Amino acid sequence: MTETLASLPAPAWFAQSGARTWTCPPAPADVHGFHASLPGYAPTPLTELPTLADELGVGRVFVKDESCRLGLPAFKALGASWAVHRTLAERAGSQEAGGPVTLVTATDGNHGRAVARMARLLGQRAHVFVPEGVHPAATAAIAAEEARVTEVAGNYDEAVRQAADAVAATPAAVLIQDTAWPGYERIPGWIVEGYATLFAEIDTQLAAVEAGLPDLVAVPVGVGSLAQAAVTHYRSRSAGAAALLSVEPDSAAGVLTSLTRRAPVTVTTGVTTMTGLNCGTPSTLAWPYLRDGLDAAIAVTDADSARAADDLAALGVPSGPCGAASLAGVRAALTGDGAGARRTALALGPASTLVLLSTEGTAANPHHVGNLRLP
Repeated sequence: MTETLASLPAPAWFAQSGARTWTCPPAPADVHGFHASLPGYAPTPLTELPTLADELGVGRVFVKDESCRLGLPAFKALGASWAVHRTLAERAGSQEAGGPVTLVTATDGNHGRAVARMARLLGQRAHVFVPEGVHPAATAAIAAEEARVTEVAGNYDEAVRQAADAVAATPAAVLIQDTAWPGYERIPGWIVEGYATLFAEIDTQLAAVEAGLPDLVAVPVGVGSLAQAAVTHYRSRSAGAAALLSVEPDSAAGVLTSLTRRAPVTVTTGVTTMTGLNCGTPSTLAWPYLRDGLDAAIAVTDADSARAADDLAALGVPSGPCGAASLAGVRAALTGDGAGARRTALALGPASTLVLLSTEGTAANPHHVGNLRLP
């Protein structure tokens, strides 16, 4: 159970020692192979930006550009495709096999569109619940995937509740949700496994430019599923130990607040342009990984992410507010008052290599147009 906090002032920064010595099992080895078998698959770019390295006082900075992933404008297609694949394969081998399945989810935008895309391509139905604050263009993009869309008069957590209720009341429906709670963890676990492909690509791309292992990976955080995947990847390897930094909106810092209290809590979220990160409750599946495997967490403002998005665009990386949060978070950690102590906490020096996850593109990004064709 999580404790609901109506007005808890979250600190801007949290750090802990010992995270780099914590270990966990790796993701399944066949995830990357599954994605590589999909028509249209290609690794997303890992772009080196020397000007950012100079600004941040480190050796090298790379941005993992997820603005076009399997024909969609965000990394979410990795988790949704693997989870839907596993779900439908399991149903095909059981007494539940039959007609089309309705894939139900709640979303701040990109996850719902990814689930809807998979449903359409595989001849299934989709029903997507969208909370308040999601841009109409994002809602329209979900509807364009032939999904039924229900707009919820409430926040993300309320949309998740209504999606779960809909599944309970709908025959041949299954919830494909990227957050977990007690009793609902297997499918969110598959979604997390799907994100392993992103980190496998980073390993290969860094090796190709002789960059070695990263010293820091910055991850934008909503409910924590991508951060869980990052922890799984970097805490299950025998060599090297990257520092892991989570970045959230200051109006929705549920993970940072939970880390500070050493227990999962729900915070009341506000309005933010980082809509995909506007989540008040950490996933129960992710929480143990975040608690023990993250080195630090930081909260940033909408203005921070807007500046970062503009700067990334000027450097040739199309990034929306959520994707640019990683740069905003690293800037907040490595510059300004107290930066020396924060650098020490992250074990960073002038030769360090940083990887920033830019998890989404911009609405104007022409690479958003694309179609994934499945056999």
